[in-house]
Amino acid sequence: MEELVRTIAASLVEHPDAIEVKTLDGEEGMTVIELHVAPEDMGKVIGKQGRIAKALRVVVKAAAIRENKKVSVEIMQ
Repeated sequence: MEELVRTIAASLVEHPDAIEVKTLDGEEGMTVIELHVAPEDMGKVIGKQGRIAKALRVVVKAAAIRENKKVSVEIMQ
């Protein structure tokens, strides 16, 4: 999952070397993936009205379902 988030984010931003992805254990068996990008790329990852962020979460959730996992993606500043 971490590599999927990194690949998608790298295609969206201008500074792919600044991408940092961390995987944490959340509550009730949920995995939390934290995505850190350069401040100037934040808008590109979130998109207008959060559409890109929502699409990213949908893709990751669909991939997680195939592996019988619960995953949440958080975009951090």
